[in-house]
Amino acid sequence: MAAPDPVIRSRRHPWVQRLRRLKETSAADELCLIEGPKLLFEALDADIEVVEAAVVTRLEASDRGAGLLRALAERRVPVRRVEEGVLASLSEVETSQGILALARRPAFAEERFFTGAPLVLVAVGVQNPGNLGGLLRTAEAAGATGAYLTAGTADAFSWKALRGSMGSAFRLPQVRGLPPGEALRRVRARGLLAVAASAEGETPYDQVDLKGPLALLLGSEGTGLPPELAAGADSRLAIPLRGRVESLNVGVAAAVLLFEVARQRGRR
Repeated sequence: MAAPDPVIRSRRHPWVQRLRRLKETSAADELCLIEGPKLLFEALDADIEVVEAAVVTRLEASDRGAGLLRALAERRVPVRRVEEGVLASLSEVETSQGILALARRPAFAEERFFTGAPLVLVAVGVQNPGNLGGLLRTAEAAGATGAYLTAGTADAFSWKALRGSMGSAFRLPQVRGLPPGEALRRVRARGLLAVAASAEGETPYDQVDLKGPLALLLGSEGTGLPPELAAGADSRLAIPLRGRVESLNVGVAAAVLLFEVARQRGRR
């Protein structure tokens, strides 16, 4: 019987250094890093291909950790044992959750955007990964069918974005890296109404018929949509604000608009 793999105890171990490089350059790699049992369970449930995992002894001793390791074993995923401090050095959170995995980024068919009653998100220059993750989570919850994450938008599979999406990034179909104008052209070619969220919008968001095939254009946290893109939309929607507040966080604005679509469509 083969001896078990030794526990990785050094931060200079080649495997640890490889993960650290991936953490710093994840957008250019076909792999992504998944941290924590909940997110890893979400990835497995979404049939994401997990390549390998690393675990600390503490997690192996828990019922949840043991269940997760069984699920990985069923998929024949190699699991390494790592010293607590080494895994903590790779973690983005104050206290490591005891497991880290490498997985292949999913590839989505763009055709899925336009099935049923299309509700397509077009995110333009949303650079904060936590905001982007929350945006994808909200979009899935409201019934969105897909998302164009245009050039300049954060990586949906970075650690912070994955934590913010709580698994939605694994399930909501996405196309990354298109110029914003090309994303607008594609939704128009499919007959979708293009509506833009804009602080200078002429129409209150609840006074527009949003029940048909729809694309929602959302801009960056700081500057909003590029003027030429907002001008090319069919409608520019405003969320009326009181007091001296000039704008909302992009995730909050998206939630208001996406759930107004869901309300109008009568979804329960």
